Amino acid sequence: MTDTKERLRQIARADGRYSPEAFYFLFEALEVAVKLSGKDGLQGPARHVTGREVLAGMREHALATFGPLARYVWRAWGVRETLDWGRVVFLLVDHGLLKRQESDTIEEFRDVFDFDAALGTAYDERLREALAARLGATGNA
Repeated sequence: MTDTKERLRQIARADGRYSPEAFYFLFEALEVAVKLSGKDGLQGPARHVTGREVLAGMREHALATFGPLARYVWRAWGVRETLDWGRVVFLLVDHGLLKRQESDTIEEFRDVFDFDAALGTAYDERLREALAARLGATGNA
C-alpha cells in the first residue's frame, strides 16, 4: 500500500481540489462498498460496484470511522457533495488506479445524499438505538 499511498498523494497534490486523505479514505471504503453490495466473494469485473454502491460504502465507513464528525472531516478534505467523490473516483480511473465499466458515469454520484442527513442524523439515530439496546440489556430501561 505504500507505493499506492504515495501515488494517491501525488494525484491529490497535482489535482489540488481534495486532500490526500480523501483519496486514502476512498480506497479503504471500496472494500466496505464491495462487502455491502454482496460482491466480496466475487472476482474480477463481477466485483465492480456502481457509484451509488461506492457512496453507500463510503457513508458506512465514515460513520464507523469518524462518527458524528464524518461530515466535517469530509468537508475539511474539500468534499462538499457526493459529486466530489465521483470526481475523486474518476481521477483515479484516469490515473489507472481504478477501473470503470462502459456504463459508469460521474453522474451516478450527483446528489445521492445530503451529508448532514446521511452522516449527522444517521449517526444520531444509530447512537440512540445502541443506547436503547444497551439500557434494555442491563434492565435499566
